[in-house]
Amino acid sequence: MEGGTETGWEPHRIALLGGGPPAAVTVALVALHLLGAVETGPRRTLCAAGPEPERLGPFEGTVLDCLHEPLTARELVRHPDVRLALALTRIPLAEDGLLGHPWLRPNRSARRRVAFWRERHPLPAVAHGLADGDTLLAVALHGDAALRLLLPRFALRAGLADPGAAAEGGVRFSLGRGRFLRWRDEYEDSVSGDRGGTGHGDHAAGCGSGGGGGPD
Repeated sequence: MEGGTETGWEPHRIALLGGGPPAAVTVALVALHLLGAVETGPRRTLCAAGPEPERLGPFEGTVLDCLHEPLTARELVRHPDVRLALALTRIPLAEDGLLGHPWLRPNRSARRRVAFWRERHPLPAVAHGLADGDTLLAVALHGDAALRLLLPRFALRAGLADPGAAAEGGVRFSLGRGRFLRWRDEYEDSVSGDRGGTGHGDHAAGCGSGGGGGPD
């Protein structure tokens, strides 16, 4: 899903700054779900559904390409093609002075910027009538809380949010290891990855029974 926000960054980049690779993948999956491009299957797997949407951004396109076979969201975070896409996503963030060395983790400036955006864009009070772009921004900034409010069924079926976890001292992304708090710089992925195919084409739905995408 192309296009930025009032912040000037695409939601998956904002999520990468605030919650690391699991958060960026979460936002990409939500974007694909809103476009009807993924469906859920058994054991919290996801797979591509139907033809690729028009004007799909490079990061979301890579995630979709990886779903030609069923994968869980956690498996997606570790996929070589996704790891490469994350490394490429870091480049403009590093050029903007938001990532520190040597591991290209968000620095204090990045954390302040995300905190400012989160204060400027609080969690919506209701889900009804929210535009897709606003939904993605809410998930990028508020993690599990936004998923439970705006996309509860998809988040549960896809394993993106822990329905029993309450936010404590930060914004939680359940897709991260354990109970990942977005304000911790505990990323375990490499900034490099094996180059894989990135050509986008039509995708046939193949998750099988037990899921079903559908809107929340």
